Amino acid sequence: MRERVLVDAATLAADLQVSAAPDPVEGPPVVLDVRWALGMTDGHDQYRAAHVPGAVYVDLDTELAAHGAPTDGRHPLPSAAAFQQAARRWGVSAGSRVVVYDSVGGTSAARAWWLLRYFGVEDVRILDGGLAAWTEAGNALEPGDVTPEPGDVVVQPGGMPVLDADAAAELADGAGLLLDARAAERYRGEVEPVDPQAGHVPGAVSAPTTENLGPDGRFLPTGDLKRRFGELGVADGGTVGVYCGSGVTASHEVAALAIVGVDAALYPGSWSQWSNDPSRPVAVG
Repeated sequence: MRERVLVDAATLAADLQVSAAPDPVEGPPVVLDVRWALGMTDGHDQYRAAHVPGAVYVDLDTELAAHGAPTDGRHPLPSAAAFQQAARRWGVSAGSRVVVYDSVGGTSAARAWWLLRYFGVEDVRILDGGLAAWTEAGNALEPGDVTPEPGDVVVQPGGMPVLDADAAAELADGAGLLLDARAAERYRGEVEPVDPQAGHVPGAVSAPTTENLGPDGRFLPTGDLKRRFGELGVADGGTVGVYCGSGVTASHEVAALAIVGVDAALYPGSWSQWSNDPSRPVAVG
C-alpha cells in the first residue's frame, strides 16, 4: 500500500528523466508544489525562488478549498466545477500521474493528494520527505513560474469517504474511532490560535499527524505506523474518521492510515466547523 501513497525522491527524479527522453513510454507525472502552513503567506514566493523542475504551484487557500460562512469551516471542500478548473490549470488530464510535495513533511501536500483522489484521479502520490528530500538527494531546482498545457480531466466526487459533523459525533460516541490530528495542546484545549473555542470533539482520540513522521520529515516505516495506529485503537474492520483544524493536516493522517491499509474518512469541516456551532459539545483535557 505504501507505494500507492508515497514516492521517494530518487524514483521521482528517475521518472522525470526517463519522461524527458526521446519517445518516452509515457509522459511525465504532473508535479504540484503545495507549500502552505497555518499563518504562512509566502508559499508562492518560495515556489518562484526554487522548485522541483516542471512543478506547478497550487494555492491551497484558493484552489484546494471553498470559502463560505464560518459554520462551514475554514477550508470546506471546493465544488467539483471549481476543482476541475484548477486541476486542468495544473495540467491534469484523464490518466495523469500526479506527485504532490511541500516543505512540511507532506502535511499540506496531502490535502491535494486527498482532493485529487476524492475527485477520481487514481494515481496520486506524495513525495516522501518533500522538497528537503529532493535536494538532499542532489536533485536540481529551478526558479520562476511554470504554466503547463491545460489538462482535460473530468472530475467526479466520491472517491474518498467523508464525514459530516453528525457522523463524526457518532464515531466519537462509540460507533467507531475518531482521531484528532491536531497538536496535542490544541486537542487538550490549552491553546487555540484560530478557532472560536478550545478543546476537542468529546470522545475523539488525540493523534497528532506530525507523529506519523520521523525526524527526517519522511513517513515512519509501515510497521511503525501500524503499531502507532494500533495503540490509538485502530482495529481491523473498524470505522475510522479523522479531523483536524480545517481538514488539511487530517488529510495527512488519512494518507498515513492508507499506507497501512486503512480507508479512513475525512471530516472536512473539522474543528473550525464544530467549534463554530454552539449546539456542539466541547471537551478539554
